[in-house]
Amino acid sequence: MADQSSQDRTLPATPRKLSKARADGQVVRSRDRGHFVAIAAGGTLLVAFAPQLVDWLKQTLSQGLRFDGGAVRNPEFMGERLGEMTVRMLWVVLPAGFAMMAASVVATLAIGGWNWTLKPLIPKFGKLNPLTGLVGIVSKDKLVDALKACLLALILGGIGALYFRSHLDEFAGLLALPLPTAIARAAQVMLGGLGLLLLALALFALIDVPWQLHRHAVRMKMSHQELKQEHKEAEGNQEVKAKVKARMRETVKRRMLAAVPKADLIVMNPTHYAVALKYDDQKMGAPRVVAKGADLLALKIRDLAKDSKVPVLQAPVLARALYAHAELDREIPAALFAAVAQVLAYVYQLRAALAGRVAMPAALPELNVPAELDPHHKPVPDMEVYE
Repeated sequence: MADQSSQDRTLPATPRKLSKARADGQVVRSRDRGHFVAIAAGGTLLVAFAPQLVDWLKQTLSQGLRFDGGAVRNPEFMGERLGEMTVRMLWVVLPAGFAMMAASVVATLAIGGWNWTLKPLIPKFGKLNPLTGLVGIVSKDKLVDALKACLLALILGGIGALYFRSHLDEFAGLLALPLPTAIARAAQVMLGGLGLLLLALALFALIDVPWQLHRHAVRMKMSHQELKQEHKEAEGNQEVKAKVKARMRETVKRRMLAAVPKADLIVMNPTHYAVALKYDDQKMGAPRVVAKGADLLALKIRDLAKDSKVPVLQAPVLARALYAHAELDREIPAALFAAVAQVLAYVYQLRAALAGRVAMPAALPELNVPAELDPHHKPVPDMEVYE
């Protein structure tokens, strides 16, 4: 099953998977590059400050090998001298060590970048299984790393042995030289060997960096099933989203129907569209749409309005324009102010006439609805005149 799963992983990793892997601490790292940069930084410091280091070493050896009778008879002298020599050594070793460590960190971050996460430190008890650990030890990546480390150690050891053998006479001749001269000469000989070691490390780093990038890309590859699952997680479960949308539509529908009995007017077309309007000149700057619907919902709004004695007016063009361009619980568009004002004025006059206060109004005048607001309006194409 594992082999089949690895064979199915043929698709490149998505940015989402790379980001998730990065959060889990899986980034590209090259140890060989870090080793090369650290030793190169140390070698550079050694070359740059070689005269000062030689003088410092001469003074340290001279001070460490100088004794007198009183110092030898003092039991605490050797402890004090050892402490002084240790402090002198730390003043040189610690800055060089920090410089090499900083160079190694910068070289490591240059590949995979900065990544701050504590997830790799979380204990994973599933890895305590000895069988699982054995499989991880003998995996292909572990074997390649082990062989590469052995090869590097063999090459570096071979270079060191060959260089020492070729300069054996020079090292032996140092014993016959005065101490200051011997120290300076030994430093020159060792720099040559250090250069050869750096060349070998540089070659391994040039090979290891693209290899680590390739291995990380292969490790992050995805199967078609993983890609589908990620897409589903990113977009959300479609069935759940559909149920949520259905509940939201049902909630909006119930709220609209509850607002119909409080409306001032229902504008219909006559069965396909229905829009409920309400206007309060004390609280509203313009009439507001409190409910709207099409087809069966429009008929439901109409029947509920009749049961609540809310006027229902047949105005097809205005109903279509309101349904298409007016938002629920929002004021109507300014372009429809005039038409809605005509309708409200007609309804108020009709109510007053039914109450016996004024005469019955005539038929509803033609409404001033812009043609471009009617979704059923089809503009007449311009006629081309040919001579």
